[in-house]
Amino acid sequence: MLHVLCCMIHDQMAKIISLINQKGGVGKTTTAINIATYLASMGKLVLLVDLDPQGNASSGLGVDIRNLEKGLYSTLVGGEHPRNVIIRAEGSGHDLLPSSQDLAGAGIEMVHFDNREFKLYDVLRQIRTDYDYIIIDSPPSLGLLTINGLVASDEVLIPVQTEYYALEGLSQLLQTIELVQKHLQPNLKIMGAVLTMYDRRNRLSRQVVKEMRNHFPGYVFESVIPRSVRLAEAPSYGKSILSFDSLSKGARSYKNLVKEMVARDEEEKKKKTV
Repeated sequence: MLHVLCCMIHDQMAKIISLINQKGGVGKTTTAINIATYLASMGKLVLLVDLDPQGNASSGLGVDIRNLEKGLYSTLVGGEHPRNVIIRAEGSGHDLLPSSQDLAGAGIEMVHFDNREFKLYDVLRQIRTDYDYIIIDSPPSLGLLTINGLVASDEVLIPVQTEYYALEGLSQLLQTIELVQKHLQPNLKIMGAVLTMYDRRNRLSRQVVKEMRNHFPGYVFESVIPRSVRLAEAPSYGKSILSFDSLSKGARSYKNLVKEMVARDEEEKKKKTV
């Protein structure tokens, strides 16, 4: 009831952020879940959108997508109002627009739609004033669903694994973002990259961090997410790392990352008011 009341008096447009990397296993979903949770812990109104047909963000928060009556597909393809599909992520303090098994076919069905790249854009504009932040967990591909996520977003956050081949595919991703900026969403910005699965004992990990900072100065967050057993375990319990082990290194790293993100946003707002 309190959340509904907050939404009724909340008239600010949410910042919409897509987490994207076409490589799987880079910590993208873990990062999406924990960014949403830590933003919520700071008193922000947050919606996490699970755009991945695999539904890992939903299951990682304890939702059984096989038994859901409605999911993102219902609003993206079926035309259902998103408020009828959104559920509460219990224990995480934010809302969730969950994935569903039929979302896998959405990319094919949407090919024949008019303005097919703008379907998620249209969905999120119906609820954008309900939240401070909308976080989109995109599929590990550069297909139509991911393009929808980019078009719907204000900014892109790229999780990059600090391991061999970390930079492989990054240029292709940046080219895709550039094409979206040129043809579909001219206001889309790259928020930056967050380095994940970092092992400070590993020389290669340290080298990747150095290369990323040299290649993309100003775009790499200072907070680095460590390789962590606790981070890997948390989704199997349907919990964020804040709920699962708030004192772990992974928890502290995500808390610091979100503080950085919010600080950047506040700095941007100050510049706009000057």
